[in-house]
Amino acid sequence: MSRKLEKITPRDENFAQWYTDIVVNADLISYGPAKGTMIFKPYGYAIWENIQKYLDQKFKELKVTNVYFPLLIPKSLFDKEKEHIEGFSPEIATVTKVGDKKLEEELYIRPTSEVLFGTFFAKEIQGYRDLPLLYNQWVNVLRWEKTTRPFLRTSEFLWQEGHTIHANAQEAKDFTLKILDVYSKFAEEALLLPVIRGQKTEREKFAGALETYTIESLMYDGQALQCGTSHYFGQNFAKPFDIKFTNQDNQLEYAYSTSWGVSTRTIGAIIMTHGDDHGLVLPPMIAPTQVMIVPVKNDDTLLTVAEQIKKQLGNFRVVIDESEKSFGYKLANAEIKGIPVRIEIGPRDLEQESVIITRRDTFEKVQVKISEVLATVNKLFTEISANLFNRALANRQQRTIKVNSYEEYKEILKQKNALFLVPFCGALACENIIKEETQTVSRCIPFDISQDVSEQCFRCDNPAQYLVYFARAY
Repeated sequence: MSRKLEKITPRDENFAQWYTDIVVNADLISYGPAKGTMIFKPYGYAIWENIQKYLDQKFKELKVTNVYFPLLIPKSLFDKEKEHIEGFSPEIATVTKVGDKKLEEELYIRPTSEVLFGTFFAKEIQGYRDLPLLYNQWVNVLRWEKTTRPFLRTSEFLWQEGHTIHANAQEAKDFTLKILDVYSKFAEEALLLPVIRGQKTEREKFAGALETYTIESLMYDGQALQCGTSHYFGQNFAKPFDIKFTNQDNQLEYAYSTSWGVSTRTIGAIIMTHGDDHGLVLPPMIAPTQVMIVPVKNDDTLLTVAEQIKKQLGNFRVVIDESEKSFGYKLANAEIKGIPVRIEIGPRDLEQESVIITRRDTFEKVQVKISEVLATVNKLFTEISANLFNRALANRQQRTIKVNSYEEYKEILKQKNALFLVPFCGALACENIIKEETQTVSRCIPFDISQDVSEQCFRCDNPAQYLVYFARAY
């Protein structure tokens, strides 16, 4: 039998406390000394490193190159794009003094870097032959959140921030959607999160963007989480930053830009989608340790076999637990850290030239000949990945509800969280009222559902423009 750790609150009893218990007990982070900050411990940062490796490779396949831009942004520069700064102004941290000297101009700590890239692109580009420029940076950003929770909303967080500049609108739009495809495959292949691809409503789109595209996932408790966004700016940043180029007709023209990002909140998505009352359940592709080998005791014979098995599993991230902790503690530690596969080696098993293999997602055990360990682990990783994805998909399908009536919508919300598909007028004022009255927001206008809508808006009875997903969200 698997052993629950007493420190973990059951998720069906108190989901918020369960989440906090998981984050702390799995040794992912410590809380930072400043409000809303966190210290990544080695295990937590290793998950982020594996996310980086996956995405960085995919970006480079699209000929995106990595750069690094400054942390500080002069106020006069940020003010050039009015709509953008209005969207971020409540969250911006400002540097006003150095030592005892007041700065002549305030400096913003970057909440995002559109204005820095815009200024750079204006200097870098002369003619159409210089385009496109496809850049990405892996950085930290600071947004002064009122309510914080590890990974999901922290004042400082890590992300990748892509920025591109193009010679025409179609190329920029196409690239925006190419990135969305990368994010979708990343979420479903690496994180095993079934996601909904779609476009944000006018209220929820990124400040300064013409169009924002998103991938949305539903957590175990029925609340939604935005897992990645890709923005098409048109010429919204090119004009205030005077990003012009000489086109093929030898005419000056404003360029077209995009930006896109995925952050450490995806780690929160993994926890809230796949975790259980025993701890983390990590997707094999991004697990820092994919296989934990646990000898019953640290004697030379068992450790020699452990090393042989580790060598057999050379293509996997394998750790042998040689700590002086008890055997029971080692098993519980592997469980709470969500290690996909655990291999137990004991004297009795060796008499039969076998080991015990346990899969983390179901706790199923199987006795396997040592010669068959590699084939078994390969098979289990395929099965675990399929099970985690299908389990998350089943939860989303069970919690997805189509409604046409605002009264029905509110009544269901009194009983549970859900993902609601509703006919919606798209009006900003209407969505503001919905948020104020229900604490729900639009998630996206989905791509995979026909938008040939003949119904009335579920709230205001004006003609509906779209079928839209609404939900409570993190």
